[in-house]
Amino acid sequence: MHHALRSRTASRPAPATPSAPALRRRTRPGRSLIDADALRVLHRAARVLLADLPDLTDRLLAAIQEQEPAYRATVTSDREATWQEVHRSLRHSVSSLLDPRGSRDAAHRCSWKIGATRAEQGLPLDALLHAFRLGGSLVWQGLIEETSRTAPEDVRLLVHVASDVWNFVDEHCSLVADAYRQTERQLAWRRENRLRLLAGALLDGACRIADLPETSHALDLPEEGRYVVVAVAGGHPSETAAARAALARGRRVYWHAGAEVDYGIVLLAGHAIAADPAAAGAAVPDAAGDLDVAAEGPAGTAGAHEACGRDAAAGPRAGHGLTGPASAAMPPGGATRAGVSTAVSGLAAVGDARRLADVALRMCPGTGGAVRLTDHLPAALVLSSPDLGAALVQRVLGPLGALEPADEALLLDTLATWLACDGSAQRAGERLYCHRNTVLNRLRRYEQLTGRSLSRPADLVEVSLALTARGLRTH
Repeated sequence: MHHALRSRTASRPAPATPSAPALRRRTRPGRSLIDADALRVLHRAARVLLADLPDLTDRLLAAIQEQEPAYRATVTSDREATWQEVHRSLRHSVSSLLDPRGSRDAAHRCSWKIGATRAEQGLPLDALLHAFRLGGSLVWQGLIEETSRTAPEDVRLLVHVASDVWNFVDEHCSLVADAYRQTERQLAWRRENRLRLLAGALLDGACRIADLPETSHALDLPEEGRYVVVAVAGGHPSETAAARAALARGRRVYWHAGAEVDYGIVLLAGHAIAADPAAAGAAVPDAAGDLDVAAEGPAGTAGAHEACGRDAAAGPRAGHGLTGPASAAMPPGGATRAGVSTAVSGLAAVGDARRLADVALRMCPGTGGAVRLTDHLPAALVLSSPDLGAALVQRVLGPLGALEPADEALLLDTLATWLACDGSAQRAGERLYCHRNTVLNRLRRYEQLTGRSLSRPADLVEVSLALTARGLRTH
């Protein structure tokens, strides 16, 4: 930073060991006298301004109110504090005209504090810089007026110090701008960090009831709303970003970026909750349906059974994907995966929805796609209890392990296909390219090997869940 005033002769480099004649040849007595006279005139006028500083402060405050609209509310709300701030700034500025070295640090601290304080208050930076330049203009005008009043013939000498005065104004404008921007960055970081902490606690189910109003305001989401959580992972960052953008289109979504999984808290349309839960369920669209998420192929558990049993290495059907606008964000064969929870009521339940979204994400095929948990509740049930799922597989399908691998796979595929065809041997045979009697023979063979009856509802439920658990485990 430069001093408010600097000697022009001192700024010129001199020889390291000048001789007396050489020094005399390089000296410009006329210019030195002009600088000295200009400093004398400047100091004389500055001392008068310093003695009349309250009046100068009133004039500057009135000019700021008149010419800078953004400052008007600040002056009106706390005129005394604003007056004191302007007074301090002018005092340091005029003092720097008299003693640049001695006043430098205090003037810098004053300008920096003003920039930081106004950034915290949200005053526009342009308005703040305009106010500083108005102050510089008023001081310069005061110097000219005082010199014109007491010694009009000396006004011309102020020209020689004008650049120094305005360099001082520019220096402090830069200092104020630096303080403002640094404080603004710090405030933005604090807000973002606070927002992440609030959202993280909400998704973890650790948000306190007392923090819900603040969280609602910060995330711009109503406390009483109907929500789903979308978990997005894998894939190229551009694909993940495209999937997020597609899911957010036309919806209020807050995205929380994690180390491996990004979570979207999605406010469903018609989020107001009726007093009667049954009425609310009828009035609000299904969560995943509202997100344009659907499963390709037969919906519900039958489709899942077919997918799980079709192949010993198969998991949930790879065809599950985002349809509508989101389908373009997750192209076939991409590695981006998305899991959509069931709907929950209120921000306080978002943590439960996040856990359900994680379950849905775990069901996504590794090749990419999306799973809507609503369409795969039986699969989610066994996936949530892997130990029980493994026990069920061993109990219901374990006897098939004694067969040759090809025979075991054939029976499992037939069981899954028959279930997917709603128990129709005819349609299952068409899908498996065999006669319906062949399908029936294979089903009877399963019954003989396991001692179970596919005509008994309880046994049929166990078979269906066991096939689902086996497919998920293999996946």
